[in-house]
Amino acid sequence: MMRSYPGIDPDISNWKGQEITDFQEELIKKVNGQLSEKWFYTHMKAECESLPRIDVLNILSQYAGYSNWQDFKYRNMNHVLPAGKSRKKMNLLIRIPVLFLAVLTLLYIILKMINIQNYQFTFIDSDTGVPVTDNNLRAEVLMENESPRSLKSDEKGSITVRTNKSEVNMIVKASYYLTDTVERVLRKFKRNEQITIKPDYSALMISYFSKSDVNSWEKRREQLDGLFSEGAIIYQFPENRAGSAMAIYNKWEFIDKITMPSSGMRQIEILDNRYLDGKIVILRFRIKNEKE
Repeated sequence: MMRSYPGIDPDISNWKGQEITDFQEELIKKVNGQLSEKWFYTHMKAECESLPRIDVLNILSQYAGYSNWQDFKYRNMNHVLPAGKSRKKMNLLIRIPVLFLAVLTLLYIILKMINIQNYQFTFIDSDTGVPVTDNNLRAEVLMENESPRSLKSDEKGSITVRTNKSEVNMIVKASYYLTDTVERVLRKFKRNEQITIKPDYSALMISYFSKSDVNSWEKRREQLDGLFSEGAIIYQFPENRAGSAMAIYNKWEFIDKITMPSSGMRQIEILDNRYLDGKIVILRFRIKNEKE
């Protein structure tokens, strides 16, 4: 066909329309043989379980330059395998790699499951050496190729990270402690570890001022002035009461409030604060109610 039609697709299974018509005309002209379009689609464009009829095989063999089908088989017996054996060999060649990949996938899943371990981290106050049992202590765990996970510490000041990774990064936040980024290489034979975090002395001082009697208020105001940046913003969150609104203060409004005994700011709980150049630029707090 390529001698008669040089531009035809060399893959016979891709022929369609005019190409099939040209092939039918070639067979009529060269060997006086006929094939229907239906036969072509059955045997040439689909996987057929059986060989064509012998008369069709003879026509095709003659078109290819042989006397008949027997002549074709005899002259190509070293290159043509019986259909059944060829199919079995092909099936075997396909099944072995598929089975191998399935086994590898299964082993990979099993190894990942085996490698998943629980790692416990206990947070220790760097000054006192005792666990930080603050109920607000949270660790934002940053794992490679995973979304961040926020974990809250238990009553012993610990969190548990379940992973099969070799290292873990976490951002640790707690009231009255400095926010810190912790990086740890994970070891399967050492799954319990202590991490020290540093107290936030400014937050502790503010909380102390709110709870103590103000005898030297001018000195207290000077000390508070040194803690805050001039553009500091202080947020007072509601006391878990429905309908309560958040209050916002600037530096001096907050200092006035905290140094005035009648202001009601006597039980401040620092929730969070941020620093810039060593001074507080954002402070979030709430006032504990008497039951707390």
